[in-house]
Amino acid sequence: MIGAADRPVGLNRRQQAMLDLVQEQGFVSVEALAQHFAVTAQTIRRDINALCSGGLLRRYHGGAGLPSSVENVNYQARRILLPEAKARIGRAIAARIPDKASVFITLGTTTEAVAMALREHDGLRVITNNLNVATVLADSPGCEVIVAGGVVRRRDRGITGEATIDFVNQFKVDYAVLGISGIEADGTLLDFDYHEVRVIQAILRNARSTLLGADHSKFGRNAMVRVADISAIDELYTDAEPPAFVRRAMAENGGRLVVTDSDDGPADSLDAHQRGGMFENEH
Repeated sequence: MIGAADRPVGLNRRQQAMLDLVQEQGFVSVEALAQHFAVTAQTIRRDINALCSGGLLRRYHGGAGLPSSVENVNYQARRILLPEAKARIGRAIAARIPDKASVFITLGTTTEAVAMALREHDGLRVITNNLNVATVLADSPGCEVIVAGGVVRRRDRGITGEATIDFVNQFKVDYAVLGISGIEADGTLLDFDYHEVRVIQAILRNARSTLLGADHSKFGRNAMVRVADISAIDELYTDAEPPAFVRRAMAENGGRLVVTDSDDGPADSLDAHQRGGMFENEH
């Protein structure tokens, strides 16, 4: 469950707990929610309306579920969803990246948290199609920021399109820092925007090491467009113990799995293969 520090701004404890339940089960009826929280159905409907207005849930007949596989949560809602969890993931990934490295950083609120944590690095060369990332790092004296060309999406300041792919293909970098919309039970990485996915795929082809940041809400979440298999990821950083299928997939492919905690201690250096399929915790 999510602590008070991770609760999106404007949500009370019951609403956050409702969001957790729907993320776990996919759909929960009004009746079941009313019984679970010992409140009236009218109160639950008001909570559902509030969560739907923020783009965090989708209203269905008799209850609520996650947004559909063709509709992402809007950017402003994603910015306030699990901010402390994303900050911990961001710090863990930033600690993994050494000074004087070259880095792709993609779209997403989690990758923006990584950018925040990279501001004190020295000698970084950052290539990004995310104008929010570029803004965060532009004033950092230790970072050179290179912005991809292409079409700017008004909703989140992401840059996509054929020109973006052509730009990415000019580089070969040390690290790619990625976000994702969902990880299906078969290990498929999913996103909502076909144009964005093609840029991510180009970045995967042109990075020596791939680091994925995904908070716990992404596990088992549906989206329409296939990005890649989880085997394409060298290191996965998350904020809570992941489902067994994630641990298994990372272990089978020799990937490194890091679970952060509130202490923000250093991650150890063993990968999932060396640990016999176990995952790491930051302490």
